[in-house]
Amino acid sequence: MRKVAVVTTGFFDGVHLGHRHVLETVVSAARERGEEAVVVTFWPHPRTVLQQDARDFRLLSSMEEKKELLHACGIDRVEVLPFDRSFAAMTAAEYLALLRDRFGATLVVMGYDNRIGSDCLTAADLFGAGTEVPVLVSKPLVLGGSDTKTPVSVSESSGPTAEGIYFSQGFAKNQIPSAIANPTRDSAAHSCCHSERSEEFPVISSTQIRKALGEGRVEDANAMLGYEYGLYGVVVSGNQMGRTIGFPTANMQLYEPLKLVPANGVYAVDVEVLGEHYGGICNIGLRPTVGLGGGRTIETHILGFDQDIYGLDLEIRFRARMRDERKFDSLDALKSQLETDRKMAAGILGG
Repeated sequence: MRKVAVVTTGFFDGVHLGHRHVLETVVSAARERGEEAVVVTFWPHPRTVLQQDARDFRLLSSMEEKKELLHACGIDRVEVLPFDRSFAAMTAAEYLALLRDRFGATLVVMGYDNRIGSDCLTAADLFGAGTEVPVLVSKPLVLGGSDTKTPVSVSESSGPTAEGIYFSQGFAKNQIPSAIANPTRDSAAHSCCHSERSEEFPVISSTQIRKALGEGRVEDANAMLGYEYGLYGVVVSGNQMGRTIGFPTANMQLYEPLKLVPANGVYAVDVEVLGEHYGGICNIGLRPTVGLGGGRTIETHILGFDQDIYGLDLEIRFRARMRDERKFDSLDALKSQLETDRKMAAGILGG
């Protein structure tokens, strides 16, 4: 017997709080209907296939990271479809039929700004369009209120409501999950409330997070993600200059080459290596003081750690940006600044 499912679809880059708001609706609906909660996503990113600024485009999460985050939100199954030009040519109606026939979709949940198919239809466009699979729209989240790091739900002032779309498909009132009828809670954000849309605060989106990281605003990015943004890679040989001044560093090569690296600068980071957790100072940039060239590097000084870890996995998660990368007049001046950085990082990290 084919499994039936409540399905949502999209790239879900970063699986941020806005995504989690949609995922909570999917999981709640699936549990109340006795169905699977399923995400249908794609690889590679459509922008790389359709060549929309593909040279500069970077990802917030690798496919493995994305799957792990989706499952942590309660999703039962993650399906990955290859994105190519023939796939991109499917209309919204054709794609909904695929979700029904291949993945057993009985209900498709879409974000407020999701568009599907070559005709780029939103959930509001699909409302009343006679599609065989009912579609539900989930309200967006914004960063707002007196605490700009608190996400809140946006009340829709016009157009069909989420509840209205659900009713229109012939479902009884008692079949509507509480998270759909009253979407006032986000499990990752702990608490949120209804709010009118404000132009002052951004709707949480992958684009806004990429912008924040590109400007070095890792704390803002973390607030929108609901977790600390991280990089994962292997430790490779460097020039060992840091060791000569008492600050050995681990030089990281990313496993996912398209992963977005935050703006150049010095950051306080959490570090995982050899199954243990440490604090650290990460420098992203061109190392102007030593002047060795060779392009941009990601180097991390791990606090209270001095082992040979070449060739081993390393994960760093960004807590705060401490300063710009800059050129010092001497190695002694650099060492003095690094001592200051180490004290500052220890204070930020609580160690």
